[in-house]
Amino acid sequence: MTSQNETPTGDRTSAPKVGRLRRMFGNILAPGAEPANEHDRRDHWRLAHGLLPFVWPEDRPDLRRRVVLAAIILVIAKIITVLVPVFFKEATDLLTEQSTSQGAAIAAGVAMWASAMVVAYGIGRIAMAVLTQVRDVLFTAVGQHAVRTLNNRTFRHLHRLSLRFHLERKTGGVSRVIERATRAIELIMRMGVLNLLPTLLEFVLIAFVLLYFFNWVYLVIVASMIGFYMWFTLSATEWRITIRREMNDSDTEANTKAIDSLLNYETVKYFGNEEMEQRRFDHSMARYEKAAIQTYYSLGVLNAGQAVIFTAGLTICMVLAAYGVTTGAHTIGDFVMINALMIQLYMPLNFMGFVYREIRQGLVDVETMFKLLEEPEEISDRPDAKPLQVSAGRIEFRNVNFHYDAERPILKDLSFEVPEGGMLAIVGPSGAGKSTISRILFRFYEISDGAVLIDGQDIRDVTQKSLRAAIGMVPQDTVLFNDTIRYNIRYGRPDATDAEIEEAARLAQIDTFIRQLPKGYDTAVGERGLKLSGGEKQRVAIARTILKSPPILMLDEATSALDSQTEKDIQDSLDAVAKNRTTLVIAHRLSTIVHADRILVLEQGVLVEQGTHAELVERDGLYASLWNKQQEAEEARAKLARTLEEAERLGAIRPDGS
Repeated sequence: MTSQNETPTGDRTSAPKVGRLRRMFGNILAPGAEPANEHDRRDHWRLAHGLLPFVWPEDRPDLRRRVVLAAIILVIAKIITVLVPVFFKEATDLLTEQSTSQGAAIAAGVAMWASAMVVAYGIGRIAMAVLTQVRDVLFTAVGQHAVRTLNNRTFRHLHRLSLRFHLERKTGGVSRVIERATRAIELIMRMGVLNLLPTLLEFVLIAFVLLYFFNWVYLVIVASMIGFYMWFTLSATEWRITIRREMNDSDTEANTKAIDSLLNYETVKYFGNEEMEQRRFDHSMARYEKAAIQTYYSLGVLNAGQAVIFTAGLTICMVLAAYGVTTGAHTIGDFVMINALMIQLYMPLNFMGFVYREIRQGLVDVETMFKLLEEPEEISDRPDAKPLQVSAGRIEFRNVNFHYDAERPILKDLSFEVPEGGMLAIVGPSGAGKSTISRILFRFYEISDGAVLIDGQDIRDVTQKSLRAAIGMVPQDTVLFNDTIRYNIRYGRPDATDAEIEEAARLAQIDTFIRQLPKGYDTAVGERGLKLSGGEKQRVAIARTILKSPPILMLDEATSALDSQTEKDIQDSLDAVAKNRTTLVIAHRLSTIVHADRILVLEQGVLVEQGTHAELVERDGLYASLWNKQQEAEEARAKLARTLEEAERLGAIRPDGS
């Protein structure tokens, strides 16, 4: 029997009752396998049923016509497939008759018909191959459309899921799930529609041939052989899928670790942990290796068992046919036909087990994608949500309470207002809840109590798209797309012209730097923008927000990655951009917000102070304490810089030149 190739697919599955197989073959292949329950099997049938609309897409009549034409062709192909052994039988009988016939004329006539049957046999085999290929070509568009539709649906859904989901999910694992599911969808469509149904049709046609040329005894033998063959194949396949689960889990784990490690390449190098990363990756690959070996061992058992069952049925039928020839009940052609019919039956029968296994494993792969599609949207627009209408840009937090975990509140009864065109700064120690405010304003999370309003409109009553279109964000940690500088700036407004992009870059104090690069605005920034310095990435982010030109600005420690001189230059640009715009600033460096209209001081999610910079310094509270510490740190850095300059100057005039 030909070995059946396999690829590592799937993420989650289960195995049904396999006690009898385990008693037959022991526990050498899957010692830790657990039988699955009927609920898992029903889930897979539900998944298969969920894919049916993609076989018959309502919005694509051209694809439906392809499905109908492919179905007609496969029926014709199967009828020809069953007739080929009949042509072989007739040719054999005619040749046998010719060898015993008397008279040249009779012999010539028999030879002519025998030749015609041989030609029909050859044409039949050619037609089988050609029609199969035509059928596959016709159905390719249907399968690819299904892949595209499901991938697009999953991609859109992933973007609709909450920030909480993406913070908890490993990107490498998600990408692997989608990659495997993409392959599985096409496989299921192709195997299920183009192979499973035609094979069942071929079994029915063979049954009629057996009854017509032989008798019910042959049909019972063949049916029993098929039944036992399928029971063994399906049961062993379910058993093997348990091993498959371990292999797929380790594959996903290894891929996740590899991507995570490569994305953090610099961190790995900083700490010299290349060997540790290699060990972590190798540990997952060792699991994969073990499971893969078990998979191929179990494949050997499956192939051997199938060969024994099929050969037993074939041998019994041929013995009966040989006996029939000796008694005159059958001809030599019948003996040849039963052999050809059984050998021809072997291909779809063997393929039936392969199809079942591939479909089951494909459903395992698709199951995880469907689970992603079923993942609830934590934040969704209300049915009556309307676009946000921004007239003044006034922001109000009214008695807002928020927590990521119910046992750990983040914001506690927080209330404040940012007037039209005003600048409000929020400061406080780490963990005070400053950045959480920006996430709430963008509605990445739903507050547990209170209300957030823009121009009197509760942000829960407006569409998320219009809300986020009205707010420009310059985050503390800027991550850029692995594309050009031009693309990353244009991301703020995709329909912007090159001139507008360059003007935004000029306002962000980065135009001169870009023009000095060999490829200028077409320079690639690398993975996550790692080819640029922290300050350069930050200025690209500022340019992107300037290009967006929103009525509301959110600056989350926007100059934290810049040196003092660059910070001052960009701060001037930000002040110009923020003019006549409502601006909310989350700041770590207090020197950047001394000119804010109002400053809020948070501590452990509670508003403890508010006022102007001068008022808060005079009050000598938490803000004054933070200010004094930063001033002392700045003075210490300045003193150290002067000391180093003096030491360098003195060192430069030493006689020994040291």
